[in-house]
Amino acid sequence: MFTLHATDGPARHGTVTTPHGSFDTPMFMPVGTQATVKGLTPEQVRDCGAKIILGNTYHLTLRPGDELIAELGGLHAFMRWPGPILTDSGGYQVFSLASQRKITDAGAKFRSHIDGKLLELTPEKAIDIQQNLGSDIAMVLDECPPGDADEPTLQSAVRRSLLWAERCKTHHTRPGQALFAIVQGGTNLAVRAQCAAALVPMDFPGYALGGFSVGEAPAMMHAALPECAAMLPATKPRYLMGVGRPEDLLIAVGAGIDMFDCVMPTRSGRNAQAFTWDGPVRLRNARHRHDPAPLMAGCACYCCANFSRAYLHHLFAADEMLGPTLLSLHNIAFYLDLMAQARAAIRERRYAEFAAAALEKLASRKR
Repeated sequence: MFTLHATDGPARHGTVTTPHGSFDTPMFMPVGTQATVKGLTPEQVRDCGAKIILGNTYHLTLRPGDELIAELGGLHAFMRWPGPILTDSGGYQVFSLASQRKITDAGAKFRSHIDGKLLELTPEKAIDIQQNLGSDIAMVLDECPPGDADEPTLQSAVRRSLLWAERCKTHHTRPGQALFAIVQGGTNLAVRAQCAAALVPMDFPGYALGGFSVGEAPAMMHAALPECAAMLPATKPRYLMGVGRPEDLLIAVGAGIDMFDCVMPTRSGRNAQAFTWDGPVRLRNARHRHDPAPLMAGCACYCCANFSRAYLHHLFAADEMLGPTLLSLHNIAFYLDLMAQARAAIRERRYAEFAAAALEKLASRKR
């Protein structure tokens, strides 16, 4: 499934192969939580350079229902996305919906954020849902502790996550669907190592680092990533879940991570913020009202190739739907181009220089 082509220090360039095609790593995966990357058609997402996208177990089982999606041919056919799809297990909702759930070793019980209906998510149920969805990569159900969790809380979450990982692996039967394990432990490297040491012998096709970007300072995550990545098998894909600032991606690639996802590109796009090599650009600012320049010089995306900052400013001032669409297109294209440049730098064994220069650019004054 994973072929390693080149390394430059810990940074890796490889290829992940799935039943719906392959993708090169490092790779950013746009998030399509509810079977859509918000505001964009599948063709637009592909034109940005995306090779793999995400869907979410929790949201899709609530609406429209995973059994309905299976009846209609699976998630690929349902949303008309021909490439690889990774589905999260719903474990993040165990964390984010803390006020609406009860968690035990059996699983987690939620009150639906839609209608208040009770939903029980067990490891077996999480696997059943993902098998119905037919994703190429499925995730085990895990417990994600908050960033400020003390060691007893981390130990409890790791114990339960290991128990659930075993149950997920035992229950998983869908041919061609790769099941990834998730290493928890916060920024406590000893607890992370304990979790990884138990998961690696289970021989999952891939391994993820969960429980980052959940309240801890970015510097703490950056410091922990190299050692955390080194705990994972060199022959398997390594996935950093839910982390998405461009700076974080560059540092994580340098630590040896292969795969990333985050809602940040589209969420920022909907809120009139664009990512550029000169730092973030806020299109609601009045300074852009008369600006005929493209959003980012040299960018080949549809937004930058066709529209001025003045037009984008107008779209947001007029509350037009096209504004969020165009900025989401640009932001996803920016992230994917960042990963393409990272892959090239690894192949050419100049990743450290590339990342240092890119981080300096991204630290430019916000405008």
